[in-house]
Amino acid sequence: MKFIVACITILFFTFSSISQNSLKVGLKGGLNLTFFTYNQQQFGISQDIETGYYGGVFIDFNIDDKFHIQPELLYIGLGDFNFLNAPLYLKYDIINKLHIMFGPSMNYFFDFFSNKIKVRADLGLAYDILPKLDIHMKYTLGFEQITPNGLFFGVGYTL
Repeated sequence: MKFIVACITILFFTFSSISQNSLKVGLKGGLNLTFFTYNQQQFGISQDIETGYYGGVFIDFNIDDKFHIQPELLYIGLGDFNFLNAPLYLKYDIINKLHIMFGPSMNYFFDFFSNKIKVRADLGLAYDILPKLDIHMKYTLGFEQITPNGLFFGVGYTL
């Protein structure tokens, strides 16, 4: 938890020189599908899908006409597992209302073993349906068995 707070603090001070006109703050939330793959000794590889939810905040720093940096802090509930997800996206405006986002995400698991921090890679799309409201989808790639892949569908609202 201290690590995530430190990352967000560093990001805040790094981008504090950006003018207030290019800074947006908002809320987001939605549905999460997580894909667990595991090996059953006699039956081979199996896959389970867990459905959960997520909600949190984001900050969008406009760098230039097409590029943004968008850190987020999301709480994810997934069955018996609860964790914080802190992605750091490089966001590119493909066209006026369509954006692609990619970057690493740090995950702090509340209920998992001794190694509670995991790193994943995210790739997402967002579409502005109204000036302050977007719909988004992202795919998260886990690099270890304990950090499975996930698919997120949600909405975001800029305050």
